[in-house]
Order: sequence, then structure tokens, then C-alpha cells
Amino acid sequence: MHAIILAAGRGSRLLPLTTDLPKCLLPIGNTTVLGMQLDTLFANGIETATVVTGFNSHMVHAEIKARKSGPRVKTLYNPFFQVADNLASCWMARKSMHSDFLLINGDTLFTSELLQTILAAPANDITVTIDQKGHYDGDDMKVTLDREFLTAIGKTLPLTETDGESIGMLRFMKAGPEIFTTELKRLMKTPDGTKSWFLSAIHGLAQAGVQIDTTNIKGADWSELDTPEDYEICRSLFGEAEMARTRFAVI
Repeated sequence: MHAIILAAGRGSRLLPLTTDLPKCLLPIGNTTVLGMQLDTLFANGIETATVVTGFNSHMVHAEIKARKSGPRVKTLYNPFFQVADNLASCWMARKSMHSDFLLINGDTLFTSELLQTILAAPANDITVTIDQKGHYDGDDMKVTLDREFLTAIGKTLPLTETDGESIGMLRFMKAGPEIFTTELKRLMKTPDGTKSWFLSAIHGLAQAGVQIDTTNIKGADWSELDTPEDYEICRSLFGEAEMARTRFAVI
């Protein structure tokens, strides 16, 4: 199983923390967001990864080069990160999608237990990892389900049709990589392709009748990182260290 991490964004809502530091390099515990993702993947048998970079990519390269252990990592630069959404990052990584892979947002933190649940799920073509809670807001990537199958996904889904949220981790196996890359290529040829989320491809496939399975990790620890409030949650869940306090002492 290969992992693809989409880490091209700056994280403008985290300013001034991300004035020069890419969001994926924010300190968490004794490492960084990206470092924790790679360590967790490696601890669970993922030995290769592709990281799509963008904002201050040289800093991400330096972080990866300095690592002493973990998966073998290839980086790909997305030159359109300032004007395109993450579908374009997927496009840059399409050649890494030739076999089974995990697709992970660069701002999603997760535990080993959560990852083990995903890896142990039935080997279906496309599986979206979801969580469920009592309330959903405009930032949540909401999903509509028919039993365990996903029928729609998007931030603008009505609450009356919301059955959970995507945590930003998908697994592709068997025919899944080919199904996804074919849809990815189709979308990138449309006028709004570069402005689309990669989950637009999943929504389109589901609407066209392609079976999209889900794995529910309700109760497991995970967090996304979009705002300073999210950062405090991430540090609370996954560790707060002196490197973070020192790095941001004057902010």
C-alpha cells in the first residue's frame, strides 16, 4: 500500500503561524504535522509515500531529507497551488496511483488505531473514511449515505441529507485507482477542473452510480488543521512540545 499526501497549501487561515511555514510543517509533539503522518503510516506498514508540495516547497524537502527513518518519500511540486484547488495536486500525483494507495489530506492527523481500522476494512475499490457527530458546520466535508455506501459528498450538502463527514483519508484498491484516475483526467479537462476539490471526483462517481464504500471510525481520535482553534485541538490530542512553544513564542 502506497500513501499520497496532499500538502501543497499554505494554510492562510492559520496566519501568522504560516507566514513562512507551510501548514504541514507546523510543530506537533516532537515532530511536525507531516512528520507525524509519515511516522504513523510507517508504523503501520506503509513503506512508500508521495508528498505533493507547493507553498515554500524547499522547506518541506528539507524536512523530508532530514528524516532518519520512516517510509521512502518522493516529492512532487504543484506549481499551481496558489490558483488551483487540490484536484490539481491529485493530477500531479496521478502516476503514483497505478496500484493500491491511500490518499490523505496534508492537514489530517490520525492515530495508529484509526489507520489500522482503515487498512483492515474490506478490500473494496474506493473507500471513504467517515466520522459521525451530533452537529455539522459549513467547513465539514459532509456525506450522504445509503446504508454504508456514499451517495453524495460536499460542504454544501443540506443538514437534512447529512449522515457524516469525510476525515480526508480515502483508500483505493483493485479497480479503484483506474476508476479514480479516469475521472480525475475527465474533470481536469473541464473549465472548472483546476478549481475543484478532489472529492468532487468522488461525488461525481457516486452520482453516476459507482459504488463508493465507507469506513466509519466514529469514536477514534483524529483532527483536521484549518484554524488556530484546530491547531490547539491537534496539539492537545497529539502532543505539545517545547519546539512549538519556542517557534511561536513571539507570535
